[in-house]
Amino acid sequence: MRSSGHNAAASRNLRREATARGVAAERLVFAPRVKPADHLARHRAADLFLDTLPYGAHTTASDALWAGLPVLSCFGSTFAGRVGASLLNAAGLPELVTDSLAAYERLALKLACDRAALDDVRKKLALNRDTCALFDTTRFTRHFEAALMTMRERQRAGRPPAHFGVAPVAS
Repeated sequence: MRSSGHNAAASRNLRREATARGVAAERLVFAPRVKPADHLARHRAADLFLDTLPYGAHTTASDALWAGLPVLSCFGSTFAGRVGASLLNAAGLPELVTDSLAAYERLALKLACDRAALDDVRKKLALNRDTCALFDTTRFTRHFEAALMTMRERQRAGRPPAHFGVAPVAS
């Protein structure tokens, strides 16, 4: 039944593929839709979020980082495959971005097997969360407002669109 957010066919397919690859199907957990706060709380039950290619997690990866769950990503060749890398760089965690699937697999295994290394990443994420560009909405708002003002000024002066940088507007 799709109304609950559950797709039975997808669950069957994923369980079948897990079994075919030596992963016990019962290890896959399909959780029902819940309120946003409860959704974020679920992330704290996981150790590591594995971003996907060719299409990355986008908002889900951002939610994971906000909840304190480290995300591992591989830099893709398209916009949809590079979002995770952008999020991790903005969160101050570029070491969780790999440049190949082989490097992605190596780092995933290292973090899965080395609790101290994973704990170090979690601590860094916790320290960065309240200061990193990814979650600094005040800074983003100021930059966005400055960009809008620059575009308006260019348009009013009859100047064509162009690339430009912005600095935050003083409050």
